[in-house]
Amino acid sequence: MANSAQARKRARQAVKRRECNISLRSKLRTAIKFVRKAIESGDKVVAQNSFNSSIGVIDSIADKDIIHKNKAARYKSRLSAAIKVMD
Repeated sequence: MANSAQARKRARQAVKRRECNISLRSKLRTAIKFVRKAIESGDKVVAQNSFNSSIGVIDSIADKDIIHKNKAARYKSRLSAAIKVMD
């Protein structure tokens, strides 16, 4: 356990930051899940609309360093490729 006041404060801040990061990561996963479900349903218009709305979520979470920028780019690229393949 932290012994100094500074270390105790940093421990408190780490807990708050962790909770916020968990919430943001959950938001990211939900956005990706909506796009994948739309792709599986076979409706290209709905899939494209959900993909467009999820791009902002993915980019904002990458900007906050919750995930790496390359990982965000990989998510977007793979979802976009899956939508392009649809009939």
